[in-house]
Amino acid sequence: MERHTLFSMLGTLVLLGFVATFAGVATWLERKVMGRIQHRYGPTYCGPGGFLIWLADGIKLILKEDLIPDAADNILFRLAPYVVFVGSFAAFAAIPFAGGLVAANLNIGIFYIIAVSSSVVIGILMAGWSSGNKWALFGAMRAAAQIVSYEIPIGITLITVVMMVGSLNLQDIVAYQGGALGAHGGGCWNWLIFKYPPFTIIMAFVYFIAAISEINRTPFDIPEADSELVAGYHTEYSGIRFSVFFMAEYANSFAVSAIATTLFLGGWLPPYGHFLFAKSEFLATFEGLAWFLLKSGFLVFVLLWLRWTLPRYRVDQLMRLCWKVLLPIALVNLGAVGGWICWQMSQAAS
Repeated sequence: MERHTLFSMLGTLVLLGFVATFAGVATWLERKVMGRIQHRYGPTYCGPGGFLIWLADGIKLILKEDLIPDAADNILFRLAPYVVFVGSFAAFAAIPFAGGLVAANLNIGIFYIIAVSSSVVIGILMAGWSSGNKWALFGAMRAAAQIVSYEIPIGITLITVVMMVGSLNLQDIVAYQGGALGAHGGGCWNWLIFKYPPFTIIMAFVYFIAAISEINRTPFDIPEADSELVAGYHTEYSGIRFSVFFMAEYANSFAVSAIATTLFLGGWLPPYGHFLFAKSEFLATFEGLAWFLLKSGFLVFVLLWLRWTLPRYRVDQLMRLCWKVLLPIALVNLGAVGGWICWQMSQAAS
């Protein structure tokens, strides 16, 4: 077996382990955040501070019986959770965790992420249709409409970023935010969120709000609305297949937070001017990884915070927010940033 094949397999296993561990720890963190917001403690007895509750949940889901309804399409029903998870997991291949820490340094990184994340809707439709349950089908159709709609303001926002940087490569986008120092640092004043205020600040908010909706998190969890659709498109799932859906959800939560960090918050770059351990490549990489995880983790915490603070939108409110609020704002930002860049180019030419 060739060396690059071994490295690819090893990298896949490392990413899979990271995603699985993050999904488990995130369930514990969400219960703690939920408990504090609701003035209670959350998990306390399973491990220190209830930290091992996610391991107990994992063992419980593995041991539970895997039921398949009589009216279900057997093959599609079994396959759907893994299609959803693969679409979520594949996006991690292009996310740069640090300067040299990326599974695939693609020159079309943003385009790749949009493409693979869009495949999630196929798995959701498969799950809803193959269940033979009208509530699951309603949830799947809601999810398809929601994901396809909110991809438009997200795409326009990403086009604006590409127009500013001149590259689809996520490593180049982070290096651009390093200013004169490039990928070696530069300070938070060079981050894209502060590049053309207030337009880039608004861009970051548009992306983050649309991304929350695209991954079906509260207050946009219409496809899983338990008060209306039992549990939505995964109503009929149990055991390990049920857990795969939730692993995909938490993987998506980290993925959109990591992409927001890469595009607007300087990626792995520290907020101060340069790396503290710039003389050592290994320590600089470790420092960059720490900053990347800290920024992404903060955005994940915001997702959890919003879930237990805001009420769920209605379907009509959800679509109105996309088509009548976020889309016009994204288009105005695109024109404003484009005009600003053209004015700067004309000033430089003269």
